[in-house]
Order: sequence, then C-alpha cells, then structure tokens
Amino acid sequence: MKQKIIQQTEKFVKDKLRNESSGHDWYHIYRVKNLSLNIAEKEGADHFVCVMAALLHDIADEKIAGTEEEGLQEVKNWLESISVEEPYITHILSIISTMSFKGGNGKEMESVEGKVVQDADRLDAIGAIGIGRTFAYSGAKGQLMYDPEIPVRETMTKEQYRNERSTAINHFYEKLLKLKHGMNTPYAKKLADDRHAFLENFLEQFFEEWEGRR
Repeated sequence: MKQKIIQQTEKFVKDKLRNESSGHDWYHIYRVKNLSLNIAEKEGADHFVCVMAALLHDIADEKIAGTEEEGLQEVKNWLESISVEEPYITHILSIISTMSFKGGNGKEMESVEGKVVQDADRLDAIGAIGIGRTFAYSGAKGQLMYDPEIPVRETMTKEQYRNERSTAINHFYEKLLKLKHGMNTPYAKKLADDRHAFLENFLEQFFEEWEGRR
C-alpha cells in the first residue's frame, strides 16, 4: 500500500513540476528523495515519511504555489485523496511547513524525519548541483550573475530574502555558505563538508576570472 502511495505521488509531483525551470524541478525532487533515503538509513528514520515529505516539499513552496498556505492545502488535499492516514498527513505537513530557509529565519525541525529531509534539501543547494541551481534560479528571477555594487545582505527578513534585488554570487554568501553549519544529522554534516569545499573553490576561481587574473 505504501509503495503504491509513493508511486502515485511521484507521478503527481512529476506532472506538476515537469516544466519548472528555476531549479525546483522534478529532478531536484528526485535527488532530495534519494538523499533522504540515504540519510534515513543512517539515522534510523521512517522511510515512508521521509520519502513523502521529500516528494511533496516544493509543492507547498511559495515560489511554486504562490503562497505557502495554498501550497500546504494542496499537499493536504493530495494526501487525503490517496487515503494517507491522518497521523502521517500531520507529520508530513509539519515537516514541509518547517523546511524552508526563509532568509535564515526558519523554525528548528523537531522530528528525525524532518531533520533528514531538511538536510537532503539543503545538500542539494550546495556543491556542483547547488551552483547550477543557483544560476538557474537567478536567471529565472531576472537577477544578474554578479554586480560588485550590490552588497551582500548580512541579515534579512523572509520578505527581503524573497523580494529584494540580489545576484547569483551574493546568494552564495547569503545562503549557500551558511548551510553546512545548519545540517541536523551527523551523516549530512559529513556529506556537506565536500560540497561546501566545492563552493569555496568555485568562488575563488570565479573572482580570479572576474578580475582577469586567470
């Protein structure tokens, strides 16, 4: 029964995000699902909850849904329509509503399953994949690759994070380089080390090339 629910949900999400071009597409979900399973195995988390939350987490994201409330309602409606039991629905919605970075102002995740899925989502925002997604998202938002005259924001509200002008390179400093220190689980922290180092090496090369030194 659970496998059928997962398969139905995969199809639902794949159809929903098929043409999404901001880095929140189906293959982001695919990677987060696989990372979640990998981490869940190490941390002893409930695989079904982790997979379902990973599959549905961006359906509720306001970047996709318009508002978080509308997105969460869509997720709830979907879970009810495929007869997921109420305790699972409550847990999955709790995870999804707490996952987002929100300019560094998000709430702390409570369950081990929530920590697993949040770590998986954050891991997909760093390393080689994270760099590619950052430039895809910035392009979709009409933001510049880099502009030295646009300062990095040290602190910001959720609204400022979503709506103020920034650049792809600024996003490294405003979010990506902070994610390593926000990992919840020991295994994710280990995986984050290599991906974080890749970000730092990329930035070093980027600025060397920006100044015409390489």
